[in-house]
Amino acid sequence: MKTSRALFFLAALAFIATGCAKNVSVTATDTVTSIQSPSGTLSLNFGMTADGTPTYELLFGDRPAVLPSKLGFEFRGNKIPTSRTLDNTGKKYEAPVDMQSGFKFVGSETCSLDETWNTVWGEESQIRNNYNELAVTLEKKGVQMVVRFRLYDDGLGFRYEFPEQPGLIDFVITKELTEFAMAGDHTAFWIPGDYDTQEYSYNVCKMSEIPSVAAKMTTGNASQQVFSPSGVQTALQLKTDDGLYINIHEAAVVNYPTSNLELDVPSRTFRTHLTPDAEGWGALLQAASHTPWRTVMVVDDARKVLASRLILNLNEPCALEDVSWIHPTKYMGVWWEMIVGGTTWSYTDDHNVIVVGKTDYENSKPHGRHGANNDNVRRYIDFASANGFDPRGGLEHRLGELVRPPEGLRVRLRDPLPGLRPFRAQRLCPFKGHPPDNASRNLFVHS
Repeated sequence: MKTSRALFFLAALAFIATGCAKNVSVTATDTVTSIQSPSGTLSLNFGMTADGTPTYELLFGDRPAVLPSKLGFEFRGNKIPTSRTLDNTGKKYEAPVDMQSGFKFVGSETCSLDETWNTVWGEESQIRNNYNELAVTLEKKGVQMVVRFRLYDDGLGFRYEFPEQPGLIDFVITKELTEFAMAGDHTAFWIPGDYDTQEYSYNVCKMSEIPSVAAKMTTGNASQQVFSPSGVQTALQLKTDDGLYINIHEAAVVNYPTSNLELDVPSRTFRTHLTPDAEGWGALLQAASHTPWRTVMVVDDARKVLASRLILNLNEPCALEDVSWIHPTKYMGVWWEMIVGGTTWSYTDDHNVIVVGKTDYENSKPHGRHGANNDNVRRYIDFASANGFDPRGGLEHRLGELVRPPEGLRVRLRDPLPGLRPFRAQRLCPFKGHPPDNASRNLFVHS
């Protein structure tokens, strides 16, 4: 069976969520059912604790990759009608709903799939999608939830599904409690958990050292919003002392907040931390719906991490019938030169306060460190021409992308960050050489 899929998230998945618990010590777990990957490399055990909390465990041969870890959610309680005011403030809610414990096992189903599908673009024209699946149905007080596991030879994907049912219509997830309990103090390759940016240098240290290292990484950069000293972003790469590579990530994230992970150092457990909305909630869902896939890649060779197609297989098929217009292009630009501090956004040090349209740049002394100027952009164009950048697919049609002034210029005048106003305003003002002259740049490209 062949079907066309995109290598990016284009498909329409409905509302989604996942879960796990606060305490990693799942000592009283009874295994309910198990599956193996197609070649038997990985094994998954699904279990239930005495209080009705669902758990999962992942093994690479006889070596633990993920210790028994709890699954579940916390839902927002019902709104108290009398608490709402005309300006929408003062809203109050009943106590949160525990959707972690108290479940009953209803039943399970298994199936397998081995197909090859055609890619839209990427390193391969075809990708094999081969897994064994286990779908577990749970129920609590008339509400059903399905946990669907897909086990590949190089990793696991699992998600939660909420079928259409009378007892569950609209609901709000306040916390996703998914856990990933590790068997040791693994080496972690990570960046801090942040709601707003991924622009950090990667760190390599033991899991137990993450909080102390993270404390040294936050700066005065206004784009940073770290949510916890022990928070990390996905994809999180781990290496065990005995040579396993464990990668925790997510796939098919649509109509659902992206997730970070928060480490509980004593128990060596990562817990899902959703990026909240403006009111502090996690996911706003309506049955029928399902969560993104939570993924755990487990391999014994670092090269297999790069070769894995786990995430691509778990993404939904391409929703576009005509993909003939999609062509890969190479990209280069001045943007990152300025991001990393090689050159600067600003043109002069003469002004502490910048007024768009009034600041006199003609008589200001340039500091010589501004990056997006005509001479520098021509240097980039020369390099692109000499190194196989296709002008038909990239350079000629994407000059704005190459130099990136349009993105730098799309800044709101009512800046919510007053401390950055001089910095941003200099990106808005038309001083010499900024933005680079498009007319002369086009002539240079065609010469």
